Amino acid sequence: MPTTLIEVRRQYSQAEEAGIIDAVHGALVAAFLIPPQDRSVRLVVHEPHRFACSPSRAKPEFSTLVSIDCFEGRSLQAKRNLYREIVDRLAEFGIPRDHVTITVRDTPTENWGIAGGQAACDIDLGFNVRV
Repeated sequence: MPTTLIEVRRQYSQAEEAGIIDAVHGALVAAFLIPPQDRSVRLVVHEPHRFACSPSRAKPEFSTLVSIDCFEGRSLQAKRNLYREIVDRLAEFGIPRDHVTITVRDTPTENWGIAGGQAACDIDLGFNVRV
């Protein structure tokens, strides 16, 4: 049940924005083996002056941050797979692989309130986070 925030510093068409969201969600499904319907992905477009990035980037307008909050338990290999999946899928939108920064924040399930205010550790999640 990851929650994901994608931040970009250029305008995309509505179809491209939906595609970027789908690409990152698809990467989560592939690498973390979450159920496809388990979707919580947001995309925020910043004005370039509100999103500073390294001036050494060849195409700074394509700088992209992906922040993922998830239940702890994913292996290092699953995270490596996720990073590769995300950059490969975003490359289809012209986003250079070296312009994507990804952070994964693992949080114990007792620190997530879900399903009507229950602690995630108290319910059957319906999928395995130990991948």
